[in-house]
Amino acid sequence: MNAASASTLCLAASMVAGSAVAAQDAAAVARAFADNCFNPRLTAATAQDTLGPSGARIDFYDLDPFTNAAPSPVTGRALTQGTDRRCETAFYGFDPQIATQWVRTGLMQEGLADKTADIPDAFPLMEGSFFSAAAQLNPNRIAVVQVGVRETAQGRQETYMNVERLTPLNEASQ
Repeated sequence: MNAASASTLCLAASMVAGSAVAAQDAAAVARAFADNCFNPRLTAATAQDTLGPSGARIDFYDLDPFTNAAPSPVTGRALTQGTDRRCETAFYGFDPQIATQWVRTGLMQEGLADKTADIPDAFPLMEGSFFSAAAQLNPNRIAVVQVGVRETAQGRQETYMNVERLTPLNEASQ
């Protein structure tokens, strides 16, 4: 094998390995979302500890924690009006199918898959949303989940998984 052939072979192998790593990262991020973002006890600190190792970009806030943890302020994108909690992960690339599969898995794991609700008309779906659904958490609480693809500020494509908990219905109407 000459040097040019060896170089081409190495380049092809690294491209295949790079694709495998990207697919593995997408699955790891999506699974981390499913395993953690529906947990009402998740805090900003535990979000970093549990979601960060997956390679996810994380956007999390919880203004009204389920536990006695301190509220987690809005530090990523601006607060979505009418919500008090967001857990979002994102990874580079286009893979809404695997993300949707894991979002559905997360809903099932938390016993929310059969507790569907209508997405409130006033709730803003995110740009690039491929999948959206709502779950009735209790008589006064709804969570909205979304999966989509968007462009980052650096011009790269990323797939996101998002769940936002709406403020309680009895508070929202006041």
